Amino acid sequence: MQVFKRERYLARIRPFMRKQLIKVLTGQRRVGKSYLLRQIRDEILAEEPEAHFIELDLERFDFHHIRTAEAMYAFIAEREQEGQMNYLFVDEIQEVESFERVLRHYHAQGNFDIYCTGSNAQLLSGELATYLSGRQIELQVHPLSFEEFLQFHRLEANQESLNKYMQFGGMPYLIHLGLEREVVHEYLQAVLSAILFRDIALRHELRDLTFLQNLTSFLADYTGSLVSASSISKYLKAQGLSKSIQTVVDYLTYLRQAFLVNELRRYDIKGKRIFETSSKFFFEDIGLRNVLSGFSAADIHKVMENVVYNHLRIHNYQVYVGKLRDAEIDFVAQKGDERKYIQVAYRLDSEQTIRREFGNLLAIKDNYPKMVITLEESPATSSYQGIEHYALLRFLKTIS
Repeated sequence: MQVFKRERYLARIRPFMRKQLIKVLTGQRRVGKSYLLRQIRDEILAEEPEAHFIELDLERFDFHHIRTAEAMYAFIAEREQEGQMNYLFVDEIQEVESFERVLRHYHAQGNFDIYCTGSNAQLLSGELATYLSGRQIELQVHPLSFEEFLQFHRLEANQESLNKYMQFGGMPYLIHLGLEREVVHEYLQAVLSAILFRDIALRHELRDLTFLQNLTSFLADYTGSLVSASSISKYLKAQGLSKSIQTVVDYLTYLRQAFLVNELRRYDIKGKRIFETSSKFFFEDIGLRNVLSGFSAADIHKVMENVVYNHLRIHNYQVYVGKLRDAEIDFVAQKGDERKYIQVAYRLDSEQTIRREFGNLLAIKDNYPKMVITLEESPATSSYQGIEHYALLRFLKTIS
């Protein structure tokens, strides 16, 4: 079987190999964290053929007995080799209670190079960071970028391939399913169910699974729309699902911690501050969103926005919804000193649409790049008063 290296992530890990830092790969279930661990292992072996590995895959049945810090400590202690480097690889480490105590112990010994993965942001970014206080680095692994999608599926960079990416998303295992619609749908439905029930409901001991499913479906239907916990609570109450605003806040937090959805806050461009009320939500994988809400022409603008947002996040931008007086800017993307303002529109098929999409950007009086993205190239304009127009395909191929 051909191996596709996820070079974007390997390049960020290599400087920390054999360094006294715990490497933590986080991300949604089934985005390829285990696959990446194997690639890291292969690179270590290529340079050090006699390297000694201690490996725990906590989702496998033969490791089901390791669920406590004591059991994990004992497993590692039995296999440790003194006088040489021990490469410790732990997959889905959040399955072990108080795992951070074990990691801290072996990290302090000095002869361990530690790599682990996890699918819960709160455990890995919160408790682990607090307990290890600067002894770890975290790298979030995302579903495949469009570039990776083309590579994995051996596709040309054209509109047909883009349509497949927008419909099916970037879960790496799809390489084995041939991008057959019904088969892909069944697989993504299984992944979604595992996230909702195992990573969220079971972990947080939630009893109202119907509410969790309906809330997730609501976010899929209203992808890219400004919503608040209050507005969600009112909407679901009208559907016969009465929950307090605080319960909605809690469930949204659980969805984010499982990396299923991302919250996009509003940024006041003139006042340079973050608004605490009303956010947009986008799905970490657009294919999972489409399982919930379908992939239709009526939703194409929502899907486009989600794809653009994911592309920016994969390329390490911090992203906000822009607000300038009464105008809304779809995305304010920040990376270091670099900033981009982005509007997304299905088509520029009228002068009124052109004025609206470009006009919001023209109101921003600074010199950072501004662009409008549409599904396809438009004969109407390639640029407008200095603001560039990108077809989505060109944006995904060139903007990084």
